[in-house]
Amino acid sequence: MNDTADKPLLLVAACALLDTDNRILLAQRPEGKAMAGLWEFPGGKVEAGETPEDTLVRELFEELGIVTEKPCLAPLSFASHAYDDFHLLMPLYVCRKYQGMPVPREGQKLKWVRASALRDYPMPPADLPLVPIIQDLLPPFRGS
Repeated sequence: MNDTADKPLLLVAACALLDTDNRILLAQRPEGKAMAGLWEFPGGKVEAGETPEDTLVRELFEELGIVTEKPCLAPLSFASHAYDDFHLLMPLYVCRKYQGMPVPREGQKLKWVRASALRDYPMPPADLPLVPIIQDLLPPFRGS
């Protein structure tokens, strides 16, 4: 018997937003939200009539005040995770080209993080399998 049969499927798009130093932007879920205090990749729920790319263009502007376009979003991987009351399907995109500097517009904290340090930040269970994929994508930092 399939234990996810009674759980609704939630489609959420996420983005590994990179700066010019190949650091990844993480957002901390604010107080009052589910999984408050955990760090995640920016993004949000895919609304009716939207593609995941449409969602990220909208969410990155709403959450962070940055502007990007669908061709700037490169699909990287996805997560599929069963939570207690829903099943999350989350495509992850990489974005290197955007206009503006990310600012927290929804009460969240932001942090630019090296790929090698991603495991130092507590994340929701669905995000964890994406960490090694991002780490494989980005070369180790060789700065001083």
